[in-house]
Amino acid sequence: MNAPLTPLMITAAINGAEVTRHDNPTLPITPEEVGEEARRCAEEGACIVHLHGRNPDGTPSQDVDVFRDYFEAIRDRTDIIVQFSTGGAVGMDLEERIAALALRPEMATLTTGSVNFGDGVFVNRVPEIREIASRLTQFEVRAEIEVFDLGMLDTAFRLVDEGALRGPQHVNLVLGVPGAMSARTSHVDYLVSLLPAGWTWSVAGIGRHELAMARHAIEQGGHVRVGLEDNIFLRRGELADGSHSLVREVARMASEAGRPLMVVHDARILLRVQETRFPAG
Repeated sequence: MNAPLTPLMITAAINGAEVTRHDNPTLPITPEEVGEEARRCAEEGACIVHLHGRNPDGTPSQDVDVFRDYFEAIRDRTDIIVQFSTGGAVGMDLEERIAALALRPEMATLTTGSVNFGDGVFVNRVPEIREIASRLTQFEVRAEIEVFDLGMLDTAFRLVDEGALRGPQHVNLVLGVPGAMSARTSHVDYLVSLLPAGWTWSVAGIGRHELAMARHAIEQGGHVRVGLEDNIFLRRGELADGSHSLVREVARMASEAGRPLMVVHDARILLRVQETRFPAG
């Protein structure tokens, strides 16, 4: 008898820092919109919602009050795992990017290197990476390591060796950003082959690569991130009517592949996080 397939954990990256309502009119910006979209994504099968901050005019913000309002709007509607971005937007300084960690979300991202990002540069110097890791430890926030290129994975291993991060980690492979590692199945397979035992992984394909990378992750036993942050189309020429429609499409793929969807309770066990009802501070 074949062993049962590992349930699929889906992350919904619902707003990002770069996409605008000109790109996709369904982009959520206000706390109410973010809360409702998180609820819809959870109903379609997502376990994690990944958040960037936005000002009322849609411009990027890492303001603590913005994240607090988002967090409370989500918790009023669903028990989905809430993950804050510490990347913010290209050009933000470190303290601006990580101020909201004081709210003690369940999870937050940790990008372990600098990378060309279109025409800009997403700067993450090693001392800054160590500072983010230290802040995550201080506030007992579970890291998700963001890997845009091979060297970032090596830096993650180094942080564990140094004790800056403890235990098996969860890695998100972000592939297809112009200027970074391209979205190829062979790249996914190689990066995954380097992960130590006990580490978990997901894939976020950028733009037209999103659903192809999702399908490969499903087939290979990994997990998936989708959402308007990474891709605004459901299929060529058809805008997604929200991140929840992309979650629904991944859930359909998983069903076809015979993989059940992971529930939030089991995702917390897998990732070793405890639910935070309301942020501190």
